[in-house]
Amino acid sequence: MIIVTTTDIQGSEIKNTLGMVRGSSIRSRHIGQDIMAVLRNITGGEVTEYTKMLAEAREQALDRMIEEAQTLEADAVICVRFQTSMVMAGAAEMLAYGTAVTLEPTS
Repeated sequence: MIIVTTTDIQGSEIKNTLGMVRGSSIRSRHIGQDIMAVLRNITGGEVTEYTKMLAEAREQALDRMIEEAQTLEADAVICVRFQTSMVMAGAAEMLAYGTAVTLEPTS
């Protein structure tokens, strides 16, 4: 499956637009991570606990978006975007979305 942030794919023409596909993951903080994050905030530097948590959430959201595109028998997802929002105190949603399409090679 081709996943791009652009509106087209070089060497291919969009044959059909199948619609929007999306995937999300909601993650919450862990008390141990919060303690380490507070300490890093005081001393400075990257808060690796949250970096890892958000990276995992992005991958899971992307995987879920791809699964939805596969159910539509899409060849690609174009215009892919990520968005995050706070759901409640201590929990955030990572959303991946784009447009599922079928492709035809250009001559």
